[in-house]
Amino acid sequence: MSITYTTVGELKVGSYVVIDNEPCRVVDITKAKTGKHGSAKANVVAVSIFSGAKKTLMAPVDQQVEVPMIDKRVGQVIADMGDKLQLMDMESFETFDIEKPTEEEIASKIKSGVEVEYWLIMGRRKIVRVK
Repeated sequence: MSITYTTVGELKVGSYVVIDNEPCRVVDITKAKTGKHGSAKANVVAVSIFSGAKKTLMAPVDQQVEVPMIDKRVGQVIADMGDKLQLMDMESFETFDIEKPTEEEIASKIKSGVEVEYWLIMGRRKIVRVK
């Protein structure tokens, strides 16, 4: 599994974290001061990279959390098969099927022969932009 660890207190807006086994990008963090007994708490709001669902994490700032390792790669679109695309990795020349991006600005530029940047995160792939 391609993950590393950090503490909740180290997270910043724009960083990545795993919440409920789902890699997410942090969009908001609020930290509560420590009470008389106990540690400072952080409320982390993040958006899933794959589904776009909003996730929240409430935890002490010194708690360990998983951070997904993002492997950024380049692939070429070989075939458009409706809701899926067939890509070929430009380094390994491996071919695989990947879900077509739902973001209109990316989806509108995708056609056979186009190079795209895709991220490999926790064994899942997502196209993030057209080169």
